[in-house]
Amino acid sequence: MGCWRAPSTVLACLLLLRPLPSPACPAACRCSSGEVDCSGHALRKVPQSLSANTSTLWLGYNFITDLGPRSFPPLPRLLRLSLPHNRLELIHSQALVGLGALQELDLSNNYLTVLTPETFLPLTSLATLNLGSNRLGELEPGVLHALPQLQALLLQDNPWVCSCDILPLWRWLSHNREKVREESLLLCRVPEQLNKYPIMSFRNESFRQCQETSLSAQHYIAFLVIGPFSFMASIVFCTFMGSIIVVYHNLRRESHFWRRPRICRGC
Repeated sequence: MGCWRAPSTVLACLLLLRPLPSPACPAACRCSSGEVDCSGHALRKVPQSLSANTSTLWLGYNFITDLGPRSFPPLPRLLRLSLPHNRLELIHSQALVGLGALQELDLSNNYLTVLTPETFLPLTSLATLNLGSNRLGELEPGVLHALPQLQALLLQDNPWVCSCDILPLWRWLSHNREKVREESLLLCRVPEQLNKYPIMSFRNESFRQCQETSLSAQHYIAFLVIGPFSFMASIVFCTFMGSIIVVYHNLRRESHFWRRPRICRGC
């Protein structure tokens, strides 16, 4: 009853009784109970006016070509991020900062050719990663080692280059077969004689030649440095030894000359 004592008190009561404003929803999206659906709106960038309470974000079927540094606002409760069927070519190493709670990431059906380990370092809780239907010819094992909680990995329909460079990835896949989904669709594209050959059908013997002859870039650099240095050192050494021999012979010749018996004219 005290709320009706004065106009100012009435106004204060009305403000208290008014429901709190809901977090803003991006104009091109539909929002409901922590789920934000921005699919199929020809977006070229990730919307920034996202609620910190967002738990699921759908961004599929848009025109996003790259994810630059900190492409997402801080979303500490985001569990699922879906970006399939965009035009993604590049993901910056700092693009996913602030998404530490993320558990599922779908990057399928894009144009990705290279991924670096730093890209996924912020995703310490990621359990499912879909990289299917991209343009990946190889994948550094460090990319997968950066995901300690990874339980499901999809890599199908990529143009894998089955050369010696794929050996580290094959080893990871062989030791984590329970995490690899659709492994029968992991097929070689290059070289031509291995086109459509299943990567998981390789055996350790298949890479024997790579293990015996493969040299790292450090080895080649060492050869380039040591080779010319050794050549110059050998020239200097030979010149030095030649000079010593010449001096030795000259000294020996002079010593022999002074030791020869002299002829006495009066004898």
